[in-house]
Amino acid sequence: MTAVVPTIVRTELTVGGMHCGNCVRHVQESLGEIDGVTAEVDLDTATAEVRHPADVTVAQLLDAIDEAGYEVAVREAPAHENAAGAAGAR
Repeated sequence: MTAVVPTIVRTELTVGGMHCGNCVRHVQESLGEIDGVTAEVDLDTATAEVRHPADVTVAQLLDAIDEAGYEVAVREAPAHENAAGAAGAR
């Protein structure tokens, strides 16, 4: 039997209301409660880079952080990043 490897998606979020390392840990732990989700949270940039299975929705990620008590939104890439991504697409 061949094992099925889930598709992993990367989602960047902006997280507001974090003030210290404990806040970062709290956000990471909240996301980590969702099966298959890992996150790198950066206090200085107020962002979270989340890697999750494709069957975990962005809404689930947003809800987890919101329920933890933080403001959260999907991070929009700057225009130059969008252009570079489009230029490199095949």
